Amino acid sequence: MNDETQYDLTHTKHKLIDKAGKTVLDQQFQGQVFTCTEGTEEESFKRLVFGTNRAYAPGAMRVKKGDFLFLINLDSDLLHGVFKAASDAKINIDLEAWGGKYPYQARVEPVGEIVSLKNAKKLLKQLGIRRSVPIGKKTVIRLLELYRPGILSTNQWFEFLTETKAESTVTAFPKEIKSWELLGEIRKTDNDAVGESLTLEATTLWDFPKQSYGKTPKGNNKYPGVTPASLIWNLVWRYTEPGDLVVDPMCGSGTTLDVCKEEGRRALCYDIVATRPDIVQNDARKIPLEENSVDLVFVDSPYGDNIRYNEHPDDIGKISSETDRFYDELEKVIKECHRILKPGKVLGWLIGDQWVKSRFTPVGFKLYDRLTRHFETVDIVCIARRGQASHTGIWYNRARRFNFFLRGFKYLFIMRKQGSQPEKTRPREIKWAYYPRQNEAKS
Repeated sequence: MNDETQYDLTHTKHKLIDKAGKTVLDQQFQGQVFTCTEGTEEESFKRLVFGTNRAYAPGAMRVKKGDFLFLINLDSDLLHGVFKAASDAKINIDLEAWGGKYPYQARVEPVGEIVSLKNAKKLLKQLGIRRSVPIGKKTVIRLLELYRPGILSTNQWFEFLTETKAESTVTAFPKEIKSWELLGEIRKTDNDAVGESLTLEATTLWDFPKQSYGKTPKGNNKYPGVTPASLIWNLVWRYTEPGDLVVDPMCGSGTTLDVCKEEGRRALCYDIVATRPDIVQNDARKIPLEENSVDLVFVDSPYGDNIRYNEHPDDIGKISSETDRFYDELEKVIKECHRILKPGKVLGWLIGDQWVKSRFTPVGFKLYDRLTRHFETVDIVCIARRGQASHTGIWYNRARRFNFFLRGFKYLFIMRKQGSQPEKTRPREIKWAYYPRQNEAKS
């Protein structure tokens, strides 16, 4: 960059200003990078739609009309720009695009002639940009500057970007390839977050250091036994689509409501004692919904009478998990969850074991036995327990001295309601791929 095009990002309101102090850009926006390959790039340009799959959907679905978008070809290592989102991200804007493989989409429009930057992966790494994750304003400005035509000053370029509307005569196919490495050092912009970006958990061990995520609280972290919001987030994004209906029949402080609101799902949440106006007071053993009407049910139930949730006489949390009655009552909830779920949809149930007065009760195993009478198992996840009253030095010392174990995890049982026509079980033939161990490979 020469003296004429220098810009200042140190202004307290992050205004882009020229040397004379004139404001070039003063508006709220963000950006995002979508991906393609040699096989999908042409269709992206022709249809003027960018898309992605479920793994990257949580970030991609945060695109809003007017955001600056870019497209990286993972095969050619080119970053195509500049585009603007012509719509908010939605599901299946173009049903025929890519044969339906990438349904989380945003319609785009090119801003002027499209230019491609070489060595895109290195550039994004140095800028700290990840695919399908919103990019902060200051980082977007740095990226946009790399596309600035040499004949335009910084002022002229950003005025063009913010004021120009794409014309139908402008082609989206790249016209020029540029090297950004000639401009000198390119590095990450500090303090440019646009909100916490979560990713789907890939293993069956989930550990969430914080109860909530993002800028707005999810539920009440002071509520006894409050659910980690990221746990519900993972279930919502794995097993539902935006607009689907999620039900939580024992919602406590309303974490499920808050997650669903932020992630674009409808939610109906109940509790035997409502803690806020948008929770319906209701006993989970009789849910006031029609059969086969719900896309996901999440339950974080009591696992005994160890926590005083409320003073309602019918609260299941007043029944000891050392008795069969506790599981009988929970099975009534299980049956209701099965009734309201659509065929093929999923129930997530969070519960822990109990150890009290030198007696261990495998609450999780006992509940799982009841669940399998009505559902088929998708998987079982271990949730690390944090924020427990027993997570103190004195309790760790007692556990070692008196030879017992503190509860370190809960079970998340992920169960599926069978379809209207249960599949016939058939013997499966599995061909395992065996890989040589390191020592064997050397020999």
